Amino acid sequence: MQTRCHLSVLIHKQAEKYGDRTALIYRDFGSLKWKECSWNEFSKQVREVSNAMLNLGIKVQENVGVFSQNTVQYLFTDFGAFGIRAVTVPFYATSSEQQIQYMIGDAQIRFLFVGEQEQYEKAYRVLPLCPTLEKVIIYDRSVRKVPHDSSSIYFDEFLKLGEGSPRQSEVETLYSQASDDDIANILYTSGTTGDSKGVILTHGQFNAAMIANDENLPVGEDDRIMCFLPLTHIFERGWCFLCLTEGAKIIVNTYPKEVQQSLIETHPTCMSSVPRFWEKVYIGVKEKIANAGPVKRKMFNHALAVGHKHNVEYLSRGKRPPLALQMEYKMIDKTVFSLVRKQLGLEHPNFFPTAGSYVSPEVQEFIISIGIFMMVGYGLTESLATVSNVHKDKPFTIGSVGRPIAGLDIKIGDNDEILLKGPTITRGYYKREALNKESFTEDGYFRTGDAGYLSNGELFLKERIKELFKTSNGKYIAPQMIESKLLVDLFIEQLAVIADQRKFVSALIVPNFAALEEYAKDNDIEFGSPEDLCHNKRIIKMMEERIDTLQQQLANYEKVKKFVLLPKPFTMESGELTNTLKIKRRVLNKNYAAEIESMYEESV
Repeated sequence: MQTRCHLSVLIHKQAEKYGDRTALIYRDFGSLKWKECSWNEFSKQVREVSNAMLNLGIKVQENVGVFSQNTVQYLFTDFGAFGIRAVTVPFYATSSEQQIQYMIGDAQIRFLFVGEQEQYEKAYRVLPLCPTLEKVIIYDRSVRKVPHDSSSIYFDEFLKLGEGSPRQSEVETLYSQASDDDIANILYTSGTTGDSKGVILTHGQFNAAMIANDENLPVGEDDRIMCFLPLTHIFERGWCFLCLTEGAKIIVNTYPKEVQQSLIETHPTCMSSVPRFWEKVYIGVKEKIANAGPVKRKMFNHALAVGHKHNVEYLSRGKRPPLALQMEYKMIDKTVFSLVRKQLGLEHPNFFPTAGSYVSPEVQEFIISIGIFMMVGYGLTESLATVSNVHKDKPFTIGSVGRPIAGLDIKIGDNDEILLKGPTITRGYYKREALNKESFTEDGYFRTGDAGYLSNGELFLKERIKELFKTSNGKYIAPQMIESKLLVDLFIEQLAVIADQRKFVSALIVPNFAALEEYAKDNDIEFGSPEDLCHNKRIIKMMEERIDTLQQQLANYEKVKKFVLLPKPFTMESGELTNTLKIKRRVLNKNYAAEIESMYEESV
């Protein structure tokens, strides 16, 4: 049963309830060994952080920066800050020096917690450029500090300031004064265009979100939750905090690239993720089946057809499968799908919230068919994550983003824009009054910038209004939808559709070079570099054929007519990706202007 209270005291309430039961499963920096932290220990660490922060002189509603990947220390810092009514301002661990300098200055941050060597070095370099920044606190004890650095201390040294909780009476007073109007976080959106802007998230918003999501997300104290997405991301943050209110065990995955191994080692029952994670699962399973013998391939395809009929055609539509189908599915689930799930580390799947970008119906149907409940949803930082989600106990339509959460008023405005009002919606952007006026309608609805519609209680997305492309022939193109159809291909790692004010749709494609090199070797194609592969006529011909197959259901004007294979990936360092790995189309258009123009030269 959910514990409902102010976030300032949540961990302590849970410690009273669960005591020495495991709360957190984690690995120390650089370690391969998983460790456990009980609710009592979690509470003790949070209490010491609160006391240490008071001894540092951190004030009520002061902004405290956290520049780190996911760690247990990150959670200790968040809840320790909440305990003294301070505000945490999370930075993505991959943020650039320019980004953190801007956010430190904008939020007037005096104290910055950092994760590993990379974050420490960036913080140290911007220290002289940030007049407000006084001290850096380092989570990872193995970080090598710059000689004569007197502005940085390690987290264990910081904790000694709160050892024995010397100012706990003051902390208790602050607990009693905590308010729903207090700001809990300022989350700077990375944005695909323009400067970052700080979204204000209050404790009242969190409280409303915890209650609303508790009504339709069947997570409980027996669940094991993989914390995979960055805690800087509102989707992971809101989901993780919800799971803490439910008493679930949180598995903290520090290194995102290791998540597949972490799943196998820790066996979670739930995990929030973005569609790209499931696209890679889909590609991986399909590749294994394609490489299997004809008997195994036929067996799996039959199993998949049964799974689709049982889970998609019946259960997802709220219908009871016929007894014969139930029995056949049960046998297939035990003999085939259970093996697939075991290879993923998901032997006991509950449900897996998925949002952040367009979800391919093909991928969604596949994942659900093999017995993994992929719970598609929709939300924004400004709505404290969830606007809507598929409900496990209610019919849903493949392609929808589920049903709106309780207490949220959704209205469809001009250009089919989704407008929101309710207790989970932000009160605005930090110190951005002009933007705040633009972001809300006269009657108080927040403008999402997303186009969509409601049908039979379900919300459907159309596209980001600002990202709809219009060809020179007057046709509107939804790039994310086209990209999602092509990204399920084994040989495509990244892709950006080009179409705005152009005669036809084209694409920049970064291949999956591991798969492409294997294909080249199997087909006696000589190469010495990624560039050789990208320019090889046989490779290009093969890619054309695969893309044409994937595009069969698209209208002719939506189909990619030409593409360029790129020898290097889109990166955050080049400014081509946001911290949440969304492509920055304006930057790509600039960086690859020559390649883009080459695709249209013959069609002038």
